[in-house]
Amino acid sequence: MSWRTWAETEGAAIASAGLWRRVRDFDARDVVGTIDGRQIVSFASNDYLGLSHHPAVVAAAQAAAQTWGAGAGSARLIAGSRPIHARLENELAAWKQTERALLFASGFAANLGVLSALGAPDVLVVSDELNHASIIDACRLSRARIVVFPHRDVDAVEDALAHHDGRAIVVTDSVFSMDGDIAPLDALTEVCRRHGALLVVDEAHAVLDPELDVAGVECLRVGTLSKFLGAVGGFVAGPGPLIDLLTNRARPFIFTTAGSPADAGAALAALHIVRSEEGDRLRAKLRTLIDLLAPGHRSPIIPVVMGEEERVLAAAANLLDRGFLVPAIRPPSVPPGTARLRITLSAAHTEEQVDGLGRALAEVRGVRA
Repeated sequence: MSWRTWAETEGAAIASAGLWRRVRDFDARDVVGTIDGRQIVSFASNDYLGLSHHPAVVAAAQAAAQTWGAGAGSARLIAGSRPIHARLENELAAWKQTERALLFASGFAANLGVLSALGAPDVLVVSDELNHASIIDACRLSRARIVVFPHRDVDAVEDALAHHDGRAIVVTDSVFSMDGDIAPLDALTEVCRRHGALLVVDEAHAVLDPELDVAGVECLRVGTLSKFLGAVGGFVAGPGPLIDLLTNRARPFIFTTAGSPADAGAALAALHIVRSEEGDRLRAKLRTLIDLLAPGHRSPIIPVVMGEEERVLAAAANLLDRGFLVPAIRPPSVPPGTARLRITLSAAHTEEQVDGLGRALAEVRGVRA
């Protein structure tokens, strides 16, 4: 069988299971754009504060590109590090209240870098069962002994650490990307403190909360520049010796061309906004919009679980016909039987847009495939 024939057979199997996906252009400016000539409001973006189109962020990207060019041309340890990269790392460390920070090409790459660099056969890695795919893949690359604990089950983490003698890592998302729920960080921090384990927290979606108090525990904070900073890239913030070790051992950092100066400049400008009164206003607006759709929900990720793949695909298509882009999330992104609409809100949305989506959802939920 040729590779072409094999690929066609595999693709047909995916399609017959109702899981085939295609890339679709969305010609967007902020949350509004066009698909096939129709105006659409997107509820699918992770640009939670709407900073990707902020004039100051765009201007900073343009200025950095004018100064240092479109690309860095090399890995950071060779000749690709620019002053804008170091400036961004310093401000990220200050924001996260850590000694140091290190940039990666993406949040995915940051998770791969951390666990593959720190893992070893004598290391235990304890990972939440609903952690992001990047953490799952990082666990596989770590060469460590992996214990996957039931979602948010701190007692299971305690038990795993109590039966291990040696170095251990507890890794969790802060806000889980498919359900929008929150990790029990205070309790996990206390467990790690008692057992001397390293806590690794992926804060990619933690635009509103929870706040992380890591006093007395060793912690690495993984983040992304591509969610509420509106740019592209990832980072790890933490104790100086661990960041220095990652600089020398994390393969996704060592063997990847540095992020573009434009992305670093954009992220730095966005970070200034996030840490300002304007950032406070944007978060307050986002909180208000969330409460319009799901009062009291703690993140801008709002799932509408429908169960059946056919039903959620029909619902997403119905919403698109009404002018709303809400993605249908199916296995393997979520467990079988939990296919869902995944709504993500942004401070760039208006109350009228959110109200319109709410009315459309109320009608679509009653429609079966």
